[in-house]
Amino acid sequence: MNLDLLKTLLKQGVGAPLMLVMIMSMLIIPLAPWALDIFFTFNIALALIVLMTAVYALRPLDFSVFPTIILIATLMRLALNVASTRVILMEGHVGGAAAGNVIEAFGSFVIGGNFAVGLVVFMILVIINFVVITKGAGRVSEVSARFTLDAMPGKQMAIDADLNSGLIDQDEARQRRIDVSAEADFYGSMDGASKFVRGDAVAGILILFINIVGGFIIGMAQHDLSAAQAAENYIILTVGDGLVAQIPALVLSTATAIVVTRVSDSTDLGAQIFGQMFGSPQTLVIAGGIIGLLGVIPGMPNLAFLTLAAILGGAAWLVSQRKKEEEQAEVTAASEVAAEREAPHERDVGWDDVESIDPLTLEVGYRLIPLVDVNQGGELIDRIKGIRRKLSRELGFLIHAVHIKDNLDLTPTAYRVQLMGVPVGEGELVPDHYLAINPGQVFGELEGTETTDPTFGMAAVWIDGDHQEHAQSMGYTVVDASTVVATHLSDIVRSHASELLGVDEVKELLDRLAESAPKLVEDLVPKTVEWVVVLKVLQNLLEEGVSIRDMRTIAETLAEFAPKGQDPDALTMAVRNALGRSIVQELAGIVDELPVITLDPNLEQILHQSVQGDGTGGSGLEPGLAEQMNKSLIEAVQQQEASGQPAVLLVAPTIRRLLARMFRHSLPDLTVLSYTEVPDDRSIRMVANVGGQG
Repeated sequence: MNLDLLKTLLKQGVGAPLMLVMIMSMLIIPLAPWALDIFFTFNIALALIVLMTAVYALRPLDFSVFPTIILIATLMRLALNVASTRVILMEGHVGGAAAGNVIEAFGSFVIGGNFAVGLVVFMILVIINFVVITKGAGRVSEVSARFTLDAMPGKQMAIDADLNSGLIDQDEARQRRIDVSAEADFYGSMDGASKFVRGDAVAGILILFINIVGGFIIGMAQHDLSAAQAAENYIILTVGDGLVAQIPALVLSTATAIVVTRVSDSTDLGAQIFGQMFGSPQTLVIAGGIIGLLGVIPGMPNLAFLTLAAILGGAAWLVSQRKKEEEQAEVTAASEVAAEREAPHERDVGWDDVESIDPLTLEVGYRLIPLVDVNQGGELIDRIKGIRRKLSRELGFLIHAVHIKDNLDLTPTAYRVQLMGVPVGEGELVPDHYLAINPGQVFGELEGTETTDPTFGMAAVWIDGDHQEHAQSMGYTVVDASTVVATHLSDIVRSHASELLGVDEVKELLDRLAESAPKLVEDLVPKTVEWVVVLKVLQNLLEEGVSIRDMRTIAETLAEFAPKGQDPDALTMAVRNALGRSIVQELAGIVDELPVITLDPNLEQILHQSVQGDGTGGSGLEPGLAEQMNKSLIEAVQQQEASGQPAVLLVAPTIRRLLARMFRHSLPDLTVLSYTEVPDDRSIRMVANVGGQG
């Protein structure tokens, strides 16, 4: 019945308040010796449980309640010191068992009944705890808290980048933001909690001297004990009390140091230490050789040194054999794949020998196979699926599956993206490293392999995992190798979306539209407009970054304007006008005012005349004028980006497509709109004028 009551209290969340009430009671109510035994034993067990939890936590946030536990454990230990001090000073004249069996055991058995030895052992424990562990842990907590706060903007940018590239969804992004905030709160709390541990060490020293001095005074003045008898009773009890409190304090300080010095990883502390310290056979061989040389020196403990040298040599051999087996497995896998591709055919040549071209292909070198192998923990395939899902929703049609294959012609750490069999992007990775990208404003330089981000061409550095948080605190955007490939692939798919859309995809889009608007689709293709014209219009939209999600509006516009002419460019203009509200919405959001860049009327007239006089749809613009206009637009776009606003060039409908094609590659962040595409309920605000005087 009592156990059921305890479970009920814990479920209702009253366990912590009851413990705090119990701690406060120990400060006031005298405790019997047997009660002190129970509480001191519980204190030691609690410290060991906390230490084991800290060791097996995979990351600091897995033990987020640790700062609160430090406070409660420290208060409990101080309360026990007060309670034991009361008993020692009141009943210490009786003998060693006056304060309970636990204190007597530590005072007699641990230090052999010699209070001088006990004082020395106690002071050593205090020095280790106060000067070494507690001070170091406090410093690490302080630095970690500062670096974590400084790294928050970079981590938030990395989360936004993963969300925008489709690597994560909204729920995962929200959870990551919560984790970033919780991490900052945790290290801030640890910075304060470490001060409790340090203060506890100081309090232990003061309580020791208070008990000794008070015991001498009370023993000799009130109980007529001799100085020797008072020393034997009170000092041994005091030292035993100090040891029984300092040992759990030392354990808790060690747990604090372990938590604040941990690096987030998917393995526990023991696996990390073994993998990183004993994973290199060269390290073990050198250490074993030095120990072996010391072992053959006359006068040294030869047996111990030579035995340890032999153990290190054997361990080095085992580690090297394991590494050779892993490398051989990788080479064998690559050879099997190559053998399958180059195996001679016994049958006659047929159509099966004609290799079809996949719309999207990702080729990887053999050292990057673990990134795409699920059995080896590769995450790239799942990330690519997330990219396809996100881009399919944004663009409005199903993105083709990405065919992933190895290519032994590539360097082992390189990858290549092909579109319809033609390479459109490539890069090189450093496996098991992170890419720290310089977004434009960082607070220092990193040690590592300098490179450039394959997606956006920004300066970057390949760093190992131990420097990830340090790089983020300096303002770098840090991503792993899989994210580098996934982001590059996402950018390529987005920029080549028009080439991935074919007749089959258009037919699927119209079939889905026919489920809700059957008459519209029936009268549209091929009665009103040909398939190839619909395809070209949709490709034109995707080429300029316009989503084709709203197929109903697109189909209705084609049904209205196609009878007047089948020119894809003219029909694209009409469709863009119909989609104007959604186009502007994607650019500026729900704000009523749209900031725009405009052209000088004289320059706009020159462009209009060049379009009128060029039957091929090109531009007869002289190079000097085109270069000057490009330079002015670059400055205007940079100003808009600096202010966090979209860069929109608003021009006449007749020259919109010309300018969109002209600046598509040189100014990818510039969107060219025509006057007719801006909804009537949106006001415009001119932020720059290109081509004007002054």
